[in-house]
Amino acid sequence: MRWKLLFALLAALLLAACSQSSERVVIGSKPFNEQYILANMIAILLEENGYKAEVKEGLGGTLVNYEALKRNDIQLYVEYTGTAYNVILRKQPPELWDQQYIFDEVKKGLLEADGVVVAAKLGFRDDYALAVRADWAEENGVEKISDLAEFADQLVFGSDPEFASRPDGLPQIKKVYGFEFKEVKQMEPTLMYEAIKNKQVDVIPAYTTDSRVDLFNLKILEDDKGALPPYDAIIIVNGNTAKDEKLISVLKLLEDRIDTDTMRALNYQYDVEKKDAREIAMSFLKEQGLVK
Repeated sequence: MRWKLLFALLAALLLAACSQSSERVVIGSKPFNEQYILANMIAILLEENGYKAEVKEGLGGTLVNYEALKRNDIQLYVEYTGTAYNVILRKQPPELWDQQYIFDEVKKGLLEADGVVVAAKLGFRDDYALAVRADWAEENGVEKISDLAEFADQLVFGSDPEFASRPDGLPQIKKVYGFEFKEVKQMEPTLMYEAIKNKQVDVIPAYTTDSRVDLFNLKILEDDKGALPPYDAIIIVNGNTAKDEKLISVLKLLEDRIDTDTMRALNYQYDVEKKDAREIAMSFLKEQGLVK
């Protein structure tokens, strides 16, 4: 009888071991709020489905993560279509920034260049968008970027260094809309929001999912001439990892799960309520019924 019990125990242990992936999945992230939340969200979801997952929070910028992905130092991370198109693939800006066209070009381009697979599109866009103080916008009847034309030579533009110089950023605004600002002050992204709140600058390139848009009462201006690229959030996976069909199916569970307002609200929990990224991720997944 004892040997039957022992056999049953061994069989149960073997079954449990087989249900767990022996592979460790390392998830990269860029150094800002929503990247931490999303990386932890992916890790929890993978763990729920039998994988061992590790998050490399704040690994570095776009090319640091992408090179790590190609070397298999990490197996996946969240990227943005506009960044992949411009920074990774280095494609020329099209005449019109069509969202679906950019997504299709990125999906095809990453696969052809490096065997990298787009596993899921999360459903939100973290676009660059020009923002002004909401009270100023209302006072001056400003709703869209083209409305700034009559005011631009009186306005100070506060920008992170990347947006100020990259071809799809401020130079593209000048090219498409045909105006220049009175002055451009370069600063860290965090300081941009403080500067516009304190009226040290008048316009900034805000991120559409940034909680500070609501917190500082800013007005996002419509890009009525399509100057700025779409930045759909996507999960990208290196070719070797993409062979794991189960892993890809797990990542697909996040397809179109998060819209822009939801992502901004999750970022608010991190920035303002000072919640832990993993805690925020877990709560969201539970609300969605994706984890127990």
